[in-house]
Amino acid sequence: MDKSFFEGKKICILGDRDGIPGPAIAACMETIGGEIIFTSTECFV
Repeated sequence: MDKSFFEGKKICILGDRDGIPGPAIAACMETIGGEIIFTSTECFV
């Protein structure tokens, strides 16, 4: 995706315990300019 798409946007993240955890997604989103307002890692069964 184009960096300008996420720049300045507020982002909520739901990670998966058996997949990609929320903090890992948040770290990626912060590098492209997104503002993380909520991060969680859940178990979807």
